Amino acid sequence: MLMCIPDVLEWAEVKKIRAAVTEATFSDGRRTAGYRAKRVKNNLQMDRAAPATKDVVNLIQVGLQRNKTFQRAFLPKSIRPPLISRYEVGMNYGLHVDDAFMGSTARARSDVSLTIFLSDPGDYDGGELVMASPFGDQEIKLPAGSAVIYPSSTLHQVAPVTRGERLAAVTWAQSHVRDAARREMLYDVFQMREKLAKSDPDGAETDLAFKTYSNLLRMWAD
Repeated sequence: MLMCIPDVLEWAEVKKIRAAVTEATFSDGRRTAGYRAKRVKNNLQMDRAAPATKDVVNLIQVGLQRNKTFQRAFLPKSIRPPLISRYEVGMNYGLHVDDAFMGSTARARSDVSLTIFLSDPGDYDGGELVMASPFGDQEIKLPAGSAVIYPSSTLHQVAPVTRGERLAAVTWAQSHVRDAARREMLYDVFQMREKLAKSDPDGAETDLAFKTYSNLLRMWAD
């Protein structure tokens, strides 16, 4: 399931992150790439040791934790500390798939990948997140503060930036339910359950919907 979620970060939070980024140092993004991804990764990343990094990471994690759509659709068990990526003119990230496990010590499975856009679409040309699919490539370029979330098993790339600067946060989550199709089914049932709870709170079908959701989650959750 690929989902675009608006306003994961509030505008005030986006401005704080942008201000912190202007004071931070960046280094070659290949330092955090897997051995194959290093071949095609050409961007800059905010140094983890930069004084402002902790505050930036905290703002993004709080935004993800409070976003009900993200929590309900993807059932995150853990979320990796985000990386802040910058693409200047001529930079891109070629076709790749994210590593199955993230982290050097406390390793976590990557079930879900997230890109949170920090630049406005009008601030740069190119730089689309391009997702490979059986129906052809899908190009995604969202307003600042919005996120796109997709299975980490998806082949994807960032198109070359031809004008301006693309700033984004990327991170990964391990879900309580590792299978993407099951997560999508659970979210469908969740939405039906919530609509029934509003339209017919005392109905037998409403009880069955709540029962079905709980029992599917119990059966499929790690």
